[in-house]
Amino acid sequence: MLDSPTDIIILLVVIAVLFFGSSKIPELFRALGRSMGEFKKGQLEAEMEMQQMMSSNVVEKRESSESVEELEKKIAELQKQLEALKQSKKA
Repeated sequence: MLDSPTDIIILLVVIAVLFFGSSKIPELFRALGRSMGEFKKGQLEAEMEMQQMMSSNVVEKRESSESVEELEKKIAELQKQLEALKQSKKA
C-alpha cells in the first residue's frame, strides 16, 4: 500500500487536513518555514563563531611562536654577556 514516497506524502497531507483543517495548513507551513529559517540562522552563527575561534587560535599560536623566538634571542644574548663577564674576570 505505502510502497512509494509519494504515497506516504499523500497520506500525511490527508491526515493533516483531517486533524488541522484546510485553513490551518498554511499557518503550519509558515511556522515550519520560520523555524527552518531560525535554524539556518543559528547554524550560520555557530559556524562563524567556530571560524573566529579557529582564527584566534592561529593568531595566538603565531604570537606564542614569536615570543619563543624572542626569548631564544634574549637567552643567546645573556649567554654572550655571561661569557664576556667570565673572560673579564679571568683577565
